[in-house]
Amino acid sequence: MKPMIWHPEEKDQKVNKYLDTTNRAPYFGIILAIIGVFSIFTTAVLLGVF
Repeated sequence: MKPMIWHPEEKDQKVNKYLDTTNRAPYFGIILAIIGVFSIFTTAVLLGVF
């Protein structure tokens, strides 16, 4: 059986850098979607009054 001790390898740093650069939440898209839904809702309410 292999020992349960993990030792970092050379490729681990490259993988971590890649994941750090690509694993980002799309905050801009989320905010844009919230603004869009809010605008459509507001427009629908204002047009529904008339």
